This record gives sequence, structure tokens and C-alpha cells, in this order.
Amino acid sequence: MDLDLRVFTEPQQGATYDELLAVARATEEAGAFSAFFRSDHYLRMGDVSGLPGPTDAWLTLAGLARETSRIRLGTLMTAATFRYPGPLAIQVAQVDQMSGGRVEFGLGSGWYAEEHTAYGIPFPKAKFGRLEEQLAVITGLWETPAGKTFDFEGTHYTLKDSPALPKPVQPKIPVLVGGHGATRTPALAARFADEFNLPFGSVDDARTQFGRVRDAVAAAGRPAESMRYSAALVSCVGRDDAEVARRAAAIGREPAELRENGLAGTPAEVVDTIGRYAEAGATRFYFQILDIHDLDHIALIADEVAPQLG
Repeated sequence: MDLDLRVFTEPQQGATYDELLAVARATEEAGAFSAFFRSDHYLRMGDVSGLPGPTDAWLTLAGLARETSRIRLGTLMTAATFRYPGPLAIQVAQVDQMSGGRVEFGLGSGWYAEEHTAYGIPFPKAKFGRLEEQLAVITGLWETPAGKTFDFEGTHYTLKDSPALPKPVQPKIPVLVGGHGATRTPALAARFADEFNLPFGSVDDARTQFGRVRDAVAAAGRPAESMRYSAALVSCVGRDDAEVARRAAAIGREPAELRENGLAGTPAEVVDTIGRYAEAGATRFYFQILDIHDLDHIALIADEVAPQLG
């Protein structure tokens, strides 16, 4: 198998910028990972303190753009409810420039109502329609030739005579769309995305959803190979059962449950799990690292899982 591995973090659970920088540098130094991704949330989830409080996704990535040199940087997923599409296109293009062309852009509709209430962010009912228009606006701004202007008139957003600047460094920033929706999500991915991500789904879920997206890609007249398929899964890898149990306890989970629903167990077990997802069509894996202080976890995956996948 020739698979791509990435590290994915959830900073809303409690992280400073410096702690995220340490994870990103460990990811880069490990050599086995192509990217560092983070969530885009402003409120903790579950029974954690969340201290010292949230960090902003694109502010974080801007900093990391200047403090890393190789790994790609992105979001799973930026919330469309948090930002207007025009300013978001500017932010992402700027971070792409700051990183020398290493940004990838995941965009989702936004779903966590409580974080909107907590920080005074409107939580509209028609979220999917807004997501579709945001993708059209953002990609349209980036793709407008230099010297030309961009216009858009939708239900939620209207742009007139936009200079469509700044431009990203990359000729095309990779766009990620994901989710479990059976109809509208695959169609949206086929229209806009370079990568389709399935978050926290089973192998059967992956097989079904990837099939739907493949059908949508074909219906859109795109080459099958133009879409990449990925899975994001909670990770808990240990050299033996005791280490697996220790890491599971550190994130408040049970080893058996993690083995059932994530990339968990000994390196051999995790390689076997990855193989099953690969058979379902996944060629990229996001290892969700919940204990961001356990940098040895990242090194272990790089040293003992990745070499078995090349």
C-alpha cells in the first residue's frame, strides 16, 4: 500500500498556540506525515475544561506557516457559519502565501449550535445552501484570472466587481468536502472538491459513502482519479496492550471501543485497520491526536506504523 498519513488535532478541547506548534513540529520532524490539520471550533466538547480556551484555526495556521517548512496545513473543517466567504478567501490565500503554497482548505456547513450561542455567532437554518454558495464564491475568487473581476449573485451572498485578490501561491488550493450525507454532500464534493473526507465512520460507512461520491464524480463528468478519498479517525496506538490502555485512559476512552471505532491498538493492529479502509477506497488517513502533549505517540506512529504502509 502507498498511503498518505496526516495528523489532525482538536484544539477546542484545550490548547495554546505554543502547544499546537509543538505538535506541528513533531509532525514535521517525524518525516512520515504529509500534513498537520486542525478543527475549527470555539467551544469544548464533552467533559473537559477546555482551558485555556479556544484558538482560531486560521490564525493558528498563519503562525504555523512561518514556523514549519515542509508539511501541508489545513482544516477539517472550517465552519462556513463563522466567516463571510470573501474575507475567508483572502485569509486562506494569505496563509497560502505565508506558507509558500502549503495550504489545503476544508469547508463544512457548521453544526455545533452551542458554540455559536456562546460567542454570538448566528446559526442559520439554511446551512447547506450557505455552504454551497461559500464554496462557489471562494473557489470563484481564487480562479478569476488576474486583472479580471468576479461577480456572484446568490440567495445568501452577492459580490460585484470584486478584484478577486489576493491570489494563492498554488495554482489551485486543494479543497476538501466531507460528511455522511447521502445525496447533497456527494454532489457538492463532485462539484467543488479535490478530496472527500469521511469523519469517524466505519469501514462499511466508508465503502458506501465513497461509492456515492464516485457516482457523483462520474455524473459530473469528472475523471475518477480527480477525487481523493480519506478517513479521519481517533488514534490510540501503543507498543503493547498496556501502552494502548494508558493512552486510552488519557483521553477518557476504552481500548475496546477505540479498537472498534478508530485507529487503535498495536502497530500491527492499526496497519490491519488501515488496510480494511484502504480496501474500501481510502488512500489518506488523518490520525486524530487528542492528547496533544503525548508527542511520543506521533513518533510511534511514524516509526512503527508508517513503514509498514509504503
